[in-house]
Amino acid sequence: MSDQSSGLGELDAAFIAKQRARLEALQRELLGGEEGTIAKERALEEYRGEEANEFEDEAQRLEQDVANQALRNTNDQRIADIQRALEKIAEGTYGYSDESGDPIPIERLEAVPEAILTVQEQAAREARH
Repeated sequence: MSDQSSGLGELDAAFIAKQRARLEALQRELLGGEEGTIAKERALEEYRGEEANEFEDEAQRLEQDVANQALRNTNDQRIADIQRALEKIAEGTYGYSDESGDPIPIERLEAVPEAILTVQEQAAREARH
């Protein structure tokens, strides 16, 4: 494998171990948050079921549903990236782009441990969605 673009060479085992722990913690946090959101929505629906349903309440609920779905979509993508980053650690390809194979700078990996693309590739992916 080639050197990381930060000039530090290949990622060392301690860095990889630290990143694995961070990724696993992020995954637990996101999955736990998703379950909590679903439970809160269900409890709110049950509570509202006993009240008179007004037009304004329905409009607010629909608006909140759109916001919640956008958050779920973002979380789903982030969870998928975390899982892929964990796979890349197991494969020995962590720190290299899934798209181009180019090294991902260590500074990016420290800021976004689930990064599986370079900044430019990530921006292009987001522009497509």
